[in-house]
Formats: sequence, structure tokens, C-alpha cells
Amino acid sequence: MTIDTRTPARTGALPRPDTADRTRAAVLEFLARTQEGDPERIAALFAPEVAWTIAENPAVPWIRPRRTRADVAGHFRELAEGRRADPEGTSVDAITVDGEDALLSGRLAGTVHATGKPFASPFTLGLTVRDGLIVRYHVVEDALAIAAACTPG
Repeated sequence: MTIDTRTPARTGALPRPDTADRTRAAVLEFLARTQEGDPERIAALFAPEVAWTIAENPAVPWIRPRRTRADVAGHFRELAEGRRADPEGTSVDAITVDGEDALLSGRLAGTVHATGKPFASPFTLGLTVRDGLIVRYHVVEDALAIAAACTPG
């Protein structure tokens, strides 16, 4: 009998325990590097091609389609240039790992440099880790709150 451990949710096969351990380790490393703030080190955790999803939000300069590791570095560079994070209002409240997939939820907060306006939003981040690299990055956040903070006036 052959068990496909790459797509357990679709095949009904159970993920191997070491897969979840590797995914959790990659997620924790991603969070550590994100906190350090070095876009190149963050991007090094991503595969050369990434399935990237953040809802389009024309008012927010750092949100746009991304596809490659270089694009990922650009995102985190533009994010750092565009806003100052608020560590007191930012938290990861839960991390759930199932094989290659991880789901993080929490709150993010900061101030947009261009407007001086603060924002706060709950978020959910879905990641897929394959062969130690992030291949899927999917964020759901309060796009209206962030757009309002980016809008002058």
C-alpha cells in the first residue's frame, strides 16, 4: 500500500509526525526572522516560486501580487519602509500545524509612516512548508482598517 504524505487532506492519509515537526520549526523560524526584520533572511525561508495571497488593497503600497523569493524580500522591505510595527498590539495567539500546513492567528498593529495613522487588525496566516521552504503564504486581515490608515486626511 502506498500512502501519499504530500496531500493528506485530499487523500485521507495521515501526515507523518516528522512532517508536522519540520513545518512547525519552519514557522517558528519565520516568526523569529520576521521579528528580526531582515527582508533577505525572511525571503530565504521561501521557495523560489510562492503561492502568495493577500487581498488586493490599492490604498496599501506594500500589498500587491508576489510570486518569487525576490518578490517576498520586496514585500517585507516595503512593509518595513511603509509602517512602524507596534509590538504591544501585535501577537500570534495560536499556531496549528497539520502536516505541511500551518495556520497562525493573532493581531497586528502599527502606524503608517506616510500618514502617521495607527491601525490594528486581527489576522490569519496560512502557510504551507515543503522541503523546509514556505511554498504558500495566505493572509486574511482587516483590509479596510489598514487602507484607512494609509489614506491621507
